[in-house]
Amino acid sequence: MRTRLYSKIPLAQTIVTLCEAKEIYHIVISPGSRNAPLIIGFSEHPDMHCYSIVDERCAAFFALGIAQQTKKPVALVCTSGSALLNYYPAVSEAFYSDIPLVILSADRPIERIDIGDGQTIRQKNVFENHILYSANLYSEIVVETEIIDPKVRQKLHEAQKHNEREINLALNASIEQNGPVHINVPFYEPLYDKLEQPTIVPKNIPVEYPKHSILDTLQNEMVATWNASKRKMILIGVNSPGIIAQKWIEDWADDPSVLVLTETTSNIYHTSHINCIDQLISTLNEDEFKALRPEILVTVGGMVVSKRIKAFLRTYQPKAHWHIDSKKAFDTYFCLTEHIKLKPNVFFTKFLPHTITNVSDYKSFWLEVRDKRRKKHAVYLSNTTFSDLKAFEIIFKHIPDQQMIQLSNSSTIRYAQLFSLDPSLEVYCNRGTSGIDGSTSTAIGAAWVSKKPTTLITGDLSFFYDSNGLWNAYIPSNFKIIVINNNGGGIFRILPGKEESKTFSTFFETTHNLSASHLCAMYGLEYHAANTEIELHQALKTLYDQNDLPQLLEVFTPRVENDRTLIDYFKYLV
Repeated sequence: MRTRLYSKIPLAQTIVTLCEAKEIYHIVISPGSRNAPLIIGFSEHPDMHCYSIVDERCAAFFALGIAQQTKKPVALVCTSGSALLNYYPAVSEAFYSDIPLVILSADRPIERIDIGDGQTIRQKNVFENHILYSANLYSEIVVETEIIDPKVRQKLHEAQKHNEREINLALNASIEQNGPVHINVPFYEPLYDKLEQPTIVPKNIPVEYPKHSILDTLQNEMVATWNASKRKMILIGVNSPGIIAQKWIEDWADDPSVLVLTETTSNIYHTSHINCIDQLISTLNEDEFKALRPEILVTVGGMVVSKRIKAFLRTYQPKAHWHIDSKKAFDTYFCLTEHIKLKPNVFFTKFLPHTITNVSDYKSFWLEVRDKRRKKHAVYLSNTTFSDLKAFEIIFKHIPDQQMIQLSNSSTIRYAQLFSLDPSLEVYCNRGTSGIDGSTSTAIGAAWVSKKPTTLITGDLSFFYDSNGLWNAYIPSNFKIIVINNNGGGIFRILPGKEESKTFSTFFETTHNLSASHLCAMYGLEYHAANTEIELHQALKTLYDQNDLPQLLEVFTPRVENDRTLIDYFKYLV
């Protein structure tokens, strides 16, 4: 059995030991020299799962995917300088999506900053606008303690205690609050010295989870308001599967005064819910909007994709808006009245048994509208020509059940919102900041750690933007990518103010003639292509029949017809 080695630097030992104490076992490392003490410490630890990813932006999103699935912090280790800045897109996504990440950035000692030293920037508090905690540690000189002056020894002791406290506070914040933290770690050289035994035993400050409750007076007031209302809307945004117990979903289904609207990323499915929000409300008139307006709006989960539901609720505001979340509440609709700091299941367990079922035609009326929309949806798609919309219909019909679906942003997530997906599918999308960057890397990280069959559905710009995400040794053999290639940013063609001009096609739509085929050859993915409806059916069958290598299917759709097809679709639903 090989002897485990430790970095000679006590600060590196402290970080690794405290990560172990807090069960942070997934470590994503990007190469460097200044971070060598951390690389040695983590890679030599027998219980640490270490991943080597060169591109720091991809590494951070890969870590985000792992944390998304494990619900535990994932550590990122990088060298000093601009390497750290490449983490920022994923840090901001983690901040708004409540995903725990621990950024461990190696740094030069403070006296080396701004003197012209190489690979040196101002790393202190670099993420301050999008971070739960920033720990700036003291650097330390490794010396033989038996020969140093007692005053120097005391200074080293004080530095160690400061560093232990800061590391504990940062790691605990990530665990307790579910989000990103930054620990900046300055190291003196030499960086590569190793020991066979540790020289430090740091103190572990226990994690303390916040405890919240709801006052009896507030609960009684809310129950009275609920029981007196005949139009209650529950809107569910981004949620991990299983966050809300089936018992409460069934209770809502049995109440005729409760209308539940779910987004594709909610991972909530029921026949009595409205799961394609834009399909329902895109063509309503003012009288219909007034009839849909709830007296009480209850929101659960994270970000909501639908711009139409946001516009509706901002214009036709409910009398009360309650958001149920143990951490935070955004006033998205400018009418928030209560933030209930409880986990949804805890709240509904305390609240719903005290409520009564109200006589109302609120649910039945809107479910009838929903059913009419669904019939028109089916008729339109059966007669339309090949386009983005048609491609998504075919794709969702072919995806096997029990899959994890990772969606990129922009038009991909919006098209997905127009279809009823199989309830066995688990759907994820980086909706915290809604950026197109990092979708591929996130999906690969999630697929690797979850071991679930995974399909990434992405647009061409998002895919090419994150093409370095394929520079990755951790892509499972049953991982699938479906790229909808409409030769540019197709979503901009359906936005107001679009005009056919060189400026539009160059700077908004960013047209191109790229194909993923050469990337697949370089990174070892099996490549498939489809240009027609018939080809797509066959290619999807082939895609899911093969699991020996990661597979990519590139679907080419007509750039200038997609927007017309989608606009006509919404007109037809009336």
